[in-house]
Amino acid sequence: MTVAIIVEGKNDKSRLRKLLSDEIRIVCTNGTLSSDKLERIKKTIGTRDVYLFTDNDSSGKRIRGLLRDAFPDAEQIYTRRGYAGVEGTPDEYIIQQLEKAGLDEYIRYPDPPAAP
Repeated sequence: MTVAIIVEGKNDKSRLRKLLSDEIRIVCTNGTLSSDKLERIKKTIGTRDVYLFTDNDSSGKRIRGLLRDAFPDAEQIYTRRGYAGVEGTPDEYIIQQLEKAGLDEYIRYPDPPAAP
């Protein structure tokens, strides 16, 4: 399976990059979506399975709506309300959401804390 996750910004991308294998393509909208940018994203993604992971704020919801129209078969991944977007979501919660989406095989699990 080849997978792409669409996020809003480069901070979201770098946040996910440390938790996911390099096999996953992470694509940024950079906060705005023109029809040209949407076409470039579609070309970049190609035939990959698409997951949408945007912030749980008004901007993120607007972008998710546009992406949902462009990628109707995309899986949805959500942050919890109250977190400062994808970049401000704790690793544990992001991992839970990635597992829930069925992406376990691509997760880079953090090393457990060293015993005292």
